[in-house]
Amino acid sequence: MNHKEGSIRQLLRVPVAPIDVLREFDAGANPGFPKGKGKGDVARFNDQLDPEIDYRQEQMYAEGLRNPASAPSVLLVLQGLDTAGKGGVIRHVIGTIDPSGVKIHAFKKPTDEELQHDFLWRIRKALPSPGDIGIFDRSHYEDVLVQRVEKLAPPEEIERRYGAINEFEAELVAGGTHLIKCFLHVSKGEQRERLLARLDNPEKYYKYNPGDVDTALKYDEYMDAFNLALTRCNTETAPWFWVPSDDKWYRNWAIAQLLLETLETLQLGWPGADFDVEAERARVKALATE
Repeated sequence: MNHKEGSIRQLLRVPVAPIDVLREFDAGANPGFPKGKGKGDVARFNDQLDPEIDYRQEQMYAEGLRNPASAPSVLLVLQGLDTAGKGGVIRHVIGTIDPSGVKIHAFKKPTDEELQHDFLWRIRKALPSPGDIGIFDRSHYEDVLVQRVEKLAPPEEIERRYGAINEFEAELVAGGTHLIKCFLHVSKGEQRERLLARLDNPEKYYKYNPGDVDTALKYDEYMDAFNLALTRCNTETAPWFWVPSDDKWYRNWAIAQLLLETLETLQLGWPGADFDVEAERARVKALATE
């Protein structure tokens, strides 16, 4: 992958061109992390990132409370194979900010009710409100990834969905939602090690699903499906970001940096008071102290 100099958004931006994940991307890379630094330094960098993200998220949340008609929102889409670390990102990145302005939704196998509707019906129900950060653990892309590989929908329906996704995402952006679509790229070898780690630790049995091995056996097929999704649904207004995820520490840092850079583009401020500050100050001072 030919990286541009500059921000993490530039470095990890998937080119608008036909993509071949296995040929072009290295799941073990650490693009953009300060040269000469590594895992032992990441805590110090996160200590700088976390309060900045928290500050800007609070500004956006405040704007959503006071001016919901014009307040922006952010939607972080986490898409990747089993063990890529979607849950880990949520714990380490989103866990540092005020949960009041965060809406997390994990998409599972569609329910009978959801199957009665268009594939985007359940997605629309989970969108963030103005001022909020929404996080999708899996997303509408399941409907062109899993359903393609497992042949759960006819080819012509899968083909229709690429266009429907582009229209849907353009609609979101036009309505004030800023998309951060992250492809969490984990290698075959690292996926194998993480699955084994779950079997080696009884405290992690709950995270293991025998079906994960069935999916791992189709790794190349899933990468082909990602190639198509990253190629067909990678627009100027709703781009994909490639996040190497073999190193968990890098994955978490990179997505935190992507989130911060996105929030910085919103030019957020603090909403003004919709009351007479001095009059309210006088009322508060007049309150009894005992």
